[in-house]
Formats: sequence, C-alpha cells, structure tokens
Amino acid sequence: MATLSAFSPPSWTDPNAAAFLSDPTDADSNADADADDHDPQSPPPNPNLDLHNNTNTFSPPPDLALPASRSPPSLFHLSFNQDQACFAVGTDHGFRIYNCDPFRELFRRDFDNGGGIGVVEMLFRCNILSIVGGGPDPQYPTNKVMIWDDHQGRCIGELSFRSVVRSVRLRRDRIVVVLEQKIFVYNFADLKLLHQIETIANPKGLCAVSQVAGSLVLVCPGLQKGQVRVEHYASKRTKFIMAHDSRLACFALTPDGHLLATASSKGTLIRIFNTLDGSLLQEVRRGADRAEIYSLAFSSTAQWLAVSSDKGTVHVFNLKVNSGSSGNEMRTSSDSNMVTSSSNSSLSFIRGVLPKYFNSEWSVAQFRLLEGSQYLVAFGHQKNTVVILGMDGSFYRCQFDPVNGGEMTQLEYHNFLKPEEAF
Repeated sequence: MATLSAFSPPSWTDPNAAAFLSDPTDADSNADADADDHDPQSPPPNPNLDLHNNTNTFSPPPDLALPASRSPPSLFHLSFNQDQACFAVGTDHGFRIYNCDPFRELFRRDFDNGGGIGVVEMLFRCNILSIVGGGPDPQYPTNKVMIWDDHQGRCIGELSFRSVVRSVRLRRDRIVVVLEQKIFVYNFADLKLLHQIETIANPKGLCAVSQVAGSLVLVCPGLQKGQVRVEHYASKRTKFIMAHDSRLACFALTPDGHLLATASSKGTLIRIFNTLDGSLLQEVRRGADRAEIYSLAFSSTAQWLAVSSDKGTVHVFNLKVNSGSSGNEMRTSSDSNMVTSSSNSSLSFIRGVLPKYFNSEWSVAQFRLLEGSQYLVAFGHQKNTVVILGMDGSFYRCQFDPVNGGEMTQLEYHNFLKPEEAF
C-alpha cells in the first residue's frame, strides 16, 4: 500500500478478531521482544474490548468537540486504507480521515499541544489506527507507534523503539513496523513480536503486506541495492528478487500477495513479478528520462496498474498477467486485447533493430498534474476510475477509457486542506 511523507527520512469493513487491545494504564507489559531496536512498552490484550460490535462509521466521542477551523495545516503524511475506500492525512497539529466515494471528511483530531503527526495507518474502516509523531513539533515521539482508539478518543497502547519509525503497515492479524534498517512483525491480538527482518537502508519505509486472511505475504527491501525480499509466512518461505540494478524507489503488492510491481530510482521502467517464484512477468515503461516514482497501485482485478511520479503525469498501464494464476499465465480475455495498439510503441515494426526503448509497453491512459508535486494514486470503486491525492491537498477523481485510452477525464476535484470548504 502506498504512502507519501513530507519527510525524506522521517497505509474498515470488519476488523475481525485481531483488534483486541488494552488500556495503557494496565500495570503489566507482555510484549515479547529482545530486539536491539525494540523497547517493549505494550499492554496485554483486553478481551472486553471487542471491535466486532463497533459500527463501521466514525463518530467523535461525545466529550471531544472538534476545534474551530484554523489556517490550512502543513501536510506531513498521506495514505489510503487497505481497500482504497478512505484515506488518512497527518498534519502539523493532528490527523484527519476522509471517505473517497463520495468524497467527504469523516472526522479529524486536532491536538492543542504540539500535534505533528508523521504517520497515520488505518485498518480498513474500524476505529483503530496506528499513528507516529512527526514534524518540528511532534505530538508523540517519532520512535513510538501509538495505537489510537477513536471510540475512546485516546491512545490505548504503544510500541517503542530505539530509532525513528519510518512507516507502519496493518492487517487484521498483524502490525508491521518499519525502521531505517529493520522491520518488526507483531501479532495484533497481544502485540507479541513474531519476526524481525534486517534490510538495506530504507529511509522511505518501503514495505507492503497482503490483506487476504490466512495468507500473509510481506515484501520489503533486501540487503542489496535493488533487491526485494518476499516473506511467505504460510509456507515459511523467503524469496529474494533482484528487481533492479539501482535502488528501490517504490513497490506495490496485490491484496492476495501474488503480484508485485517495482520501480527503481531511475523511474523509467516498472516491473511486475510473480512473488511465488520471483519470475518477471511484464515490464512497462513510464518514460525515457529519470523520474521519482511516488506510488504504484494495482486495480482490484490486477488488470490495470497506476503510477504517479514527479513528472506530473499519472499513467495507467494494461497488465497481461493474472493475479490468481500460479505461474506466468497471461490474460486471454478480450479485455486484455482492447488496448494493445495503445500500449505498444508505434515503432514496434522495427522490433529487434533499434534499442529496447522502441519496443516498450507504454501507458494506456494519462492524467496531467503539476510537475514536481507529490501525488498518491489508487483505483476508485467506480469502474475505470482513478483517485489521486496530492501533498498540496488536492483530491482528483478521473476516468479512463479502457478501449481507446488517451487522456483521462476529470470527474471531481476538491482541496481537502481548505478550512472554508464544507464537507
């Protein structure tokens, strides 16, 4: 799942059984970790806190009134939730949660003292979030992951470390914390440490986890430049993939964990891999010149891949791979052939004569934005739509033509940071 952060070094349908967390005032601490970077400060589970009985909507506790609108905040963090139905915003004085379709603010928490939030990770639509302080005046230490229960309007647990937390990933049964060169995997039910992974320097906090129950796949940087490590926990297998010659800039995983899209610091090529055997299934080209890739996103069927970069264009590519296949199976449906003429270079007739560039697979559809700004992209719940979030507070919903491709059509625009805009 993709995340944008303003710091170069500093992601709620049914939470299921994994979200039993206790009050931090409990005297005993039961986090099982002897890691060098981990300082256990986690409470034991509380069986009386059952999120199954909670509603699927956000509602402020009656004793917590929303503060009056201030000037537009500074934005530190943007991330979609696991099904791209909502997104979370971390600002210099709190955090906010928005619904994507229809677009509206669901709730916000503005803190009086400090208030900087550098990471906000949702768990689908439930009231449990993980947050990390950020900015020049952080609300919480940047080396702590705070477990926030919005029904109670307070933190109910924490995980402490000896270095800055770069990112957090949530599943209904796991909490994954990413540090500069180490990743910790915890059981959600009791915050017990299950696994530690060492990585190459990872200032962006790159990490992705599958969301299908009972089949945990975790992807993170390996120990070499351009290397991806894939952990298949169900089969207890580890797979290393040399994805690129240069360092990793971004990657994305399908919800079932079968397909992985990667981009390097060059930002010209995006590669699609089978996570089971590490095979390269497809390679698409964003452009010829270098670019910083900000986000990659698969559609729910893995038929499309969206890409955003600092060049100001969001690209949508047609994928010929099948996420549900066990091998390198290619799509054979009529949909996969709709845009063949658009996705191949117009100079493909000289295949084998000129460099590989001229035989590249190009994007089917594009949407132009301001060059140099940071944007996060995901596919909307409406057919053939893309949702784009900007670190400038912009929200776009666009539609692409799966048959003819070309420029996308803008359907909707909002600035979610403007205090005067009504939701």
